[in-house]
Amino acid sequence: MLLCMDIGNTNIKLGLFEDGRPRAHWRIATDRAKLADEYAMLLLSLFEAGHLSSGDVTGCVISSVVPTLTPAFAELCTRYLRQEPVVVGPGVKTGMSIRTDNPTEVGADLIVNAVAARQLYGAPVIVIGFGTATTFSAISAQGDFVGVAIAPGVYTGAEALFRFAAKLPQVELARPPRAIGKNTIHSMQSGMIFGFAGLVEGLVERMRGELGGQARVVATGGLAELIAAETDVIEIVEPDLTLIGLRIIYEMNRA
Repeated sequence: MLLCMDIGNTNIKLGLFEDGRPRAHWRIATDRAKLADEYAMLLLSLFEAGHLSSGDVTGCVISSVVPTLTPAFAELCTRYLRQEPVVVGPGVKTGMSIRTDNPTEVGADLIVNAVAARQLYGAPVIVIGFGTATTFSAISAQGDFVGVAIAPGVYTGAEALFRFAAKLPQVELARPPRAIGKNTIHSMQSGMIFGFAGLVEGLVERMRGELGGQARVVATGGLAELIAAETDVIEIVEPDLTLIGLRIIYEMNRA
């Protein structure tokens, strides 16, 4: 089985693939203070709860936007799973040309998502990632990664609002009954949910114009379903896009 690990700023996604098919997946909170041994114990507990054996893991692949945790997970792979991991970064084959001013600045997760979206849905394609940041990655008709737009994440924007506006309460991120809020809670929900849907529509329209074609739009991340329900421009929601991309990249580099 192949263990795919996507280390994000807020969550870490873990997925097991067997013969190219998903076998299990988990999501845990990112804790920069945890050590390799601590994450290993957590991972082994997840395996045990799922009636899985760590001895069946035959490969590991990692993408990370948290540099301090990358070596911890690499150590976890070598010490506890006896596997040398493929770590997405310079020198790793992705099959995708990065046409930006400084390709090394592009996050590994964005490249992994782009690789998966291109293979699953073709090109041109726009990949929206709803995470700590909301990212819009553009893949040209030629299949190249040509750039990205980065906006605050839905949760990030909401937390800033709760923190700096003393009189505004913390509210659930849920669809309000209408755009014109009749109370504080519905007013805030309207701004956060409908506001981000409008952000998506505006950026997708501009990106489609610059890509020169009717690019497909794929969304992933924890709040993808919530925002996709409020706009017609998101055509596909794939929660496991990053894990699928990691599997594809591992297979490219397995030899």
